[in-house]
Amino acid sequence: MQKCSRKSQTRKTTAALFDKVTTYVHHMDMIKVGIAKLKAQLSAQLRKVRRGHSLIVLDRDTPIARIVPYEEDTSLEIRRATRKPRDLRLPPPPRSPTDSLTVLLEDRASR
Repeated sequence: MQKCSRKSQTRKTTAALFDKVTTYVHHMDMIKVGIAKLKAQLSAQLRKVRRGHSLIVLDRDTPIARIVPYEEDTSLEIRRATRKPRDLRLPPPPRSPTDSLTVLLEDRASR
């Protein structure tokens, strides 16, 4: 059986401490919340987002969405419409009748 040197033991203890701090800080910023809790406490959860936290929304322990604080410096550009909706042409009608349910079921079966 080998003895660990004091220096080696100190390194291991320090590394374990940093692992805990990193994990703690990570969990402080990324809050996991279920759908039901989010619906019941929406205002409180949004206050957390305002304070800089991100929410991971879970559906039965499966992450489905992330709510993050809004950043004013986004590259989103809002442009005015160049034409009125009534001036746009509609696409031509389908050449043959379409059964939406059949198309949906075929699409789901192919996944």
